Amino acid sequence: MATFLNAIQSEWLKTKNSAASWLCIIGGFLIPLIYCINFFRTGKSINGETNPDIWQVYFKQLWMSMSFFLLPMGVMLAASLIAQVEFRNNTWKQLNVTPQKYSTIYAAKLSVLLLMTFKFFLYFNIGVILSAVIPCLVYDHRFPHQAIPWSHFLKVNGYYLLSCIPIITLQYIISFRIKNFIAPLGLGLAGIVMTLTALKWRYIYFSPYSYSMLYSRDGDLATDTLIIYSTLYFVLFTAAGYGIYVFQKIKG
Repeated sequence: MATFLNAIQSEWLKTKNSAASWLCIIGGFLIPLIYCINFFRTGKSINGETNPDIWQVYFKQLWMSMSFFLLPMGVMLAASLIAQVEFRNNTWKQLNVTPQKYSTIYAAKLSVLLLMTFKFFLYFNIGVILSAVIPCLVYDHRFPHQAIPWSHFLKVNGYYLLSCIPIITLQYIISFRIKNFIAPLGLGLAGIVMTLTALKWRYIYFSPYSYSMLYSRDGDLATDTLIIYSTLYFVLFTAAGYGIYVFQKIKG
């Protein structure tokens, strides 16, 4: 366990001030910033809304803006950038000869990618709250009338995070198998575009890129499908990726 934690710490340090780290910050705050600017453009705040569930409505609006393209695209970019740290510095061979098991290396990099995704979610939620609170303070000189529904926020974030896991593991496999930075992104972008095109298809849930879109569109009606297929794809892609990593002749 100590070896694994040290491996995670080492991989996390590699992301410090990296493009993947900046992507989390920019991607997390982008949509909330746009909504905040719109509040200032119109001179309004959420205190002017009469809906008793305005926080839930506002949160859903921002997630809909995020989930159909920016969220899966951001996850793919982060996976590719983390893999490129080794390719760019030509350090895959050095990493593989360290006194660590292949399983430790593989799991540590995947864990860091999951942590980066969690970091992105954290920034996004901070951005959501600030984008609503700041206009209230400016125009109404007080905080929003309605209390922030933390339990609702946590539940929705949990489902969106779960919806990302299949994309994370799939893109992780592709990114450490292909040295070219553009090719994994191209494959992922093709997956997103095809999923968007076929979103009304009866069997669209077979696409691992569809779950954030389905949850954003259908809400709690999609949760059973989301939990089952996301978990299955996570296990399948993680096992397949580990097998590919262990048995490939040239690692990196």
